[in-house]
Amino acid sequence: MFRRRVSPNILVIGILFFLLTILSACVKQESPLSMVRVEFYADNKNIAIDIPVGRTIRQALDIAQISLGPLDRTEPDLNTIIEKSLSVRVIRVKEEFSIEKEIIPFEQKIVQTESLPENITLLAQKGSNGEKEITYRHVYEDGVEVSKTPVNEGIIVKEAVPQILMVGIQKPFITYNVPGRIAYILGGNAWIIDGNTANRILVVSSGDLDGRVFSLSSNGEWLLYTRREEKKDQINSLWAAHLVDFDKPIKVINLKITNVVHFADWYPKTGSLKIVFSTVEPRNTAPGWQANNNLLSVEFSASGWIDKWRTIIDTNSGGVYGWWGTNFSVNQETGSIAFSRPDGVGLVDIENGMNVLLPISPFQTGSEWAWVPGISWSPDGKFIYTVDHVPDQEHVSPEESPSFSLTAISTMDSHVFHLVQNSGMFSYPIASPWEQKNGTESVCRIAYLQAMIPNQSETSRYKLVVMDQDGSNSTDIFPNEGQPGLDPQKVVWSPEPMSDSGVYALAVIYQGNLYIIDSASTENQPIMVRQITGDGLVNKVVWSSK
Repeated sequence: MFRRRVSPNILVIGILFFLLTILSACVKQESPLSMVRVEFYADNKNIAIDIPVGRTIRQALDIAQISLGPLDRTEPDLNTIIEKSLSVRVIRVKEEFSIEKEIIPFEQKIVQTESLPENITLLAQKGSNGEKEITYRHVYEDGVEVSKTPVNEGIIVKEAVPQILMVGIQKPFITYNVPGRIAYILGGNAWIIDGNTANRILVVSSGDLDGRVFSLSSNGEWLLYTRREEKKDQINSLWAAHLVDFDKPIKVINLKITNVVHFADWYPKTGSLKIVFSTVEPRNTAPGWQANNNLLSVEFSASGWIDKWRTIIDTNSGGVYGWWGTNFSVNQETGSIAFSRPDGVGLVDIENGMNVLLPISPFQTGSEWAWVPGISWSPDGKFIYTVDHVPDQEHVSPEESPSFSLTAISTMDSHVFHLVQNSGMFSYPIASPWEQKNGTESVCRIAYLQAMIPNQSETSRYKLVVMDQDGSNSTDIFPNEGQPGLDPQKVVWSPEPMSDSGVYALAVIYQGNLYIIDSASTENQPIMVRQITGDGLVNKVVWSSK
């Protein structure tokens, strides 16, 4: 039997075809991708798209060409995997910040005082609310506020001022006769001691005296003072009180003068009431003003008539550190006016302006204040007493020297005498009235504050010292050894000797209370120290004849 032989190539091809047929039968045929519908609600619009199952909402947004802001979110979440048709809400989120003011309520303080009759109450200081600014974060979703949270505890822009009520108690101190009249500020009010420390009269009860100006006229009939002001462009205002009849309400006159920070005082040698003063311009930056360094005058009457201002010195730069301001002092006997500023002390020349007698190296405080030396007159106007800033060898810059010397300047020949070395920057020398020595010779003495730590006199406490006008015979008066020192202040002399000791005395403020201290001991007794108040609220005192 004849058999046809099959070609090997054909056999291979057949086998391959057979295998491919089997493989294709075994492989599952892939179905088309499953699609689902996603509907987006964003910006008040509906957008629907079909996307494959398994994509995230974030990917679906990209396909739908919907963009998100940095705070925007979706419901469901962006990372949600889409497995079926669903609706997605796009929530537009934004944040805003606002600053809101919040009131800080003032507190009420009650202070017992022997200056009032028992159980009598007086408003010593008006209370005023403070204010703080709080920053809030507001979150809005689709234009609707959903949260409001503070991001800080609040920045205090105005401190609350406590209300102080004074309640009278029985007087705990011995009473003393005093020459003339003493005026003092206690708790923001002005009081007068008239002839005896038991005879205390409240003459200004507004509770807002700031103590920047506080001066009795030479006859004790008028009190010049400043009151704090709440107006934005006013630091304070200048007033005068007529002290003639304490059985009737005290007449006060608003002199229509504002922003008097450094100086205002009575001017003698005129037939009418006249004052001289200097002004500043309020500023929002420290120290709160820009000094004008000017000197003005005005006359007024007891009826309330006020004349136009007269210019003695025009507004000027005021020398080095002139932004702080110039101080002045009037000689109540001669009418001469001295000035002091950070870089010098001298005389006011009506025709030629400021005549510097003592150039001073300004003290570098390193802070937002400038040092201005205190000044006062000898009774006859021949000397100005002040403090000089003295360079030392340990400091390269004269402005950094901690050395200060109590100094007398002759107004006759401009000669300078350094009377006390290392007295301290806040010595505030002041001459006594004329005293009789040996029954014939008229002399005066100088009271001043001596720094307990002279090389740190900016922060040091002080002791009260009295010496002869040439710097000899100095005596420590107050306080006693081992007691805390005095805060810097201008002490004042009595206009006449005390009747109980026959010695001229000094009024000082110690730990917030008024003291009258003899300037010398006598053969019969040591230096007398008389405590007059016990409230701890006294911050200014003046003394004059009447």
